[in-house]
Amino acid sequence: MANLKDKLIGHLTTSQAERSYNKITIVGVGAVGMACAISVLMKDLADEVALVDVMEDKLKGEMMDLQHGSLFLHTPKIVAGKDYSVTAGSKLVVVTAGARQQEGESRLNLVQRNVNIFKFIIPNVVKHSPDCLMLVVSNPVDVLTYVAWKLSGLPMHRVIGSGCNLDSARFRYLMGERLGIHSSSCHGWVIGEHGDSSVPVWSGMNVAGVSLKELHPDIGTEKDKENWKKVHKDVVDSAYEVIKLKGYTSWAIGMSVADLAETIMKNLRRVHPISTMVKGFYGIKDDVFMSLPCVLDNHGICNIVKMTLKPDEEGQLQKSANTLWDIQKDLQF
Repeated sequence: MANLKDKLIGHLTTSQAERSYNKITIVGVGAVGMACAISVLMKDLADEVALVDVMEDKLKGEMMDLQHGSLFLHTPKIVAGKDYSVTAGSKLVVVTAGARQQEGESRLNLVQRNVNIFKFIIPNVVKHSPDCLMLVVSNPVDVLTYVAWKLSGLPMHRVIGSGCNLDSARFRYLMGERLGIHSSSCHGWVIGEHGDSSVPVWSGMNVAGVSLKELHPDIGTEKDKENWKKVHKDVVDSAYEVIKLKGYTSWAIGMSVADLAETIMKNLRRVHPISTMVKGFYGIKDDVFMSLPCVLDNHGICNIVKMTLKPDEEGQLQKSANTLWDIQKDLQF
């Protein structure tokens, strides 16, 4: 006897297997992972979003919570599971999972703990989505992007770190606040490490093609009476400040990741300051991943824009690379 569904729907064909063409997986359903998930969903970038984590109850709860909002979304399928088979066939995999730094813990110890976590995650991702692009968000992001590249066996252009995409967004926001102009019309780049040794490119700051350095030659220097250097200091300190106030950062990084995902999924070929292999650029001799302006498309990073840096900026970039190499060189895989 026919059930209600059969009475309502007449079948034309049953031969087509279900498959997704624009699937995005997010590994980790902590605050950052879920900020990435909601940001991706609100931009309508995927026809399937998969969540994976070891915490099964939270994972199921987050999945159900998103599914119940399906009426307000344009993503037909939201799935979740502890087993990485749920991620199969992903076009983009966003890795947010990892240990948080504990009080008194050295950065190197944190890195090593996250390397051990990545040893499980990365091979499982590649097993089920061998053609994926991998976007690493877990901190310290530059070192862990290098780790993901090593563990995955994927070509380097397909392993990307979120890097300074957020640092540059913070930089442009603060620049806009000072000038009374929306951040999208303020152009400025933060490159190098996503962290304390990041490098603000003062020589490249402009509004409508007007160089701020030409108008104010002392910008970013000790001689600067307007103290623009504080803008970069606030960028570096901002994450610590947000963590102190609310316990973690999430929304801005989620929006930043969705911005990168949009460029990838729509093949936009926009330029982003993201973490990639920089050996051979600006006198850097080690296998270090850190942020330079990269052209991003649906195959990954296709080109790097060669910025014209001042000698002091290039020196800072090399110092940033050395900082990362000092952490990286002792890692145990």
